[in-house]
Amino acid sequence: QVQLVESGGGLVQAGESLRLSCAASTSIFDFNTMGWYRQAPGKQRELVASFVSVADTNYADSVKGRFSISRDSAKNTIYLQMNSLKPEDTAVYYCNVRNRLFTWWGQGTQVTVSS
Repeated sequence: QVQLVESGGGLVQAGESLRLSCAASTSIFDFNTMGWYRQAPGKQRELVASFVSVADTNYADSVKGRFSISRDSAKNTIYLQMNSLKPEDTAVYYCNVRNRLFTWWGQGTQVTVSS
């Protein structure tokens, strides 16, 4: 069973930055895809960023140019660097990893951006 522990959320003002971390209990090389999703109150969970390889990353249009997904294989950790945060980025952010058979989710971390 894979465990994912997220950290780094918090309350910031618009224009500021945060870096979310997701520490996996196993080697991240076990996963085909890693990503971050978010869910705002009253809205569906949406993909924010995904990582297949350094050359294969994808971002939601709303965060392109502001957010960046990366990994540190030595630490089995996935990161989401969020710059120029906006109030509409307020949501619970979830780490997600998957292989060909299974998908795992983190517990979520709250990000609140005040105007």
